Amino acid sequence: MKKIIYGLILFFLIVALIFIVVNKKKNNDLQKITVAEVAHTIFYAPQYVAHSLGFFEEEGLDVEIILASGADKVTSAVLSGDVEIGFCGSEATLYVYNGGYEDYLVNFSALTKRDGSFIVARKQYENFTLEDLKGHKVIGGRIGGMPVMTFEWALKQAGINPKTDLEIDTSIAFSAMAGSFIGGNGDFVNLFEPQALEVEKAGYGYVVASLGELGGVVPYTAYNAKKSYIDENPDVIAKFTRAIQKGLDYVHNNSEEDIAQAITSYFPDTNIEDLITIIKRYKDSDSWFTSTKIEEEDFEHIQDIVMEAGELDSKIPYEVLVDTSFSS
Repeated sequence: MKKIIYGLILFFLIVALIFIVVNKKKNNDLQKITVAEVAHTIFYAPQYVAHSLGFFEEEGLDVEIILASGADKVTSAVLSGDVEIGFCGSEATLYVYNGGYEDYLVNFSALTKRDGSFIVARKQYENFTLEDLKGHKVIGGRIGGMPVMTFEWALKQAGINPKTDLEIDTSIAFSAMAGSFIGGNGDFVNLFEPQALEVEKAGYGYVVASLGELGGVVPYTAYNAKKSYIDENPDVIAKFTRAIQKGLDYVHNNSEEDIAQAITSYFPDTNIEDLITIIKRYKDSDSWFTSTKIEEEDFEHIQDIVMEAGELDSKIPYEVLVDTSFSS
């Protein structure tokens, strides 16, 4: 009997050893890629879906996602070679190019198609319009960032002067905007999720509008890499782009509940019901592209917004900063 037991133990040990060796070899076969993301938000759900459901592994990539808060930090990480791929607003690549970098950053895949923030008011409005902002103070985001530039562009389209018709506070860091509003600063604040819902649930404000719907379609958050890296590693960029496309396909073809289940581990402080609510909010505002391809008219629009904000003197040709050869 003992011989049988020892034999079974030995058998299971051998099976376990084979399993470990096979999986180690499988992991070693994957190419390691690090992505620096500008923020950690449910707005980027397709990326987390691709990561959690193994779409990157299917393409032969072992992808690590790290947080580099702020587009300036993302671009610095890519330019220095600390990471291979950056994920931030495509306006950041305009700034890098104009900074005179020879090995500048090129956008190769889109993800979000509009601003992901929501206008949160301190009181409820039955039929909110941008006219309701007149005479009030809004915590808008940092100067040169897409949220405040999109906000100002939308105001101008509505015939509202951002300089004289209201006060826009650009002194508050992105990570501190919700806390500043809760602390009593401002009558309105532009917040991403899950902060907007958290402020609502705590009773400090009410979501009254989607800034993304007001700002129009742009390659709001896109993937970029150094021109030299793309030229030298086209297979990696192609694989990465295919995985992101699978993530986009998933969020468009599955329910909010399924998406929430897929990304819940990335947001441990947000319960599943809130995740579902936020994902629905982003779906309802049509936040994600159906294709990773960055269209010329959308890239032109983001340059219009940046120029209107006074952060860009002249447009940079689409074909210089956008590579569509990896998108279907």
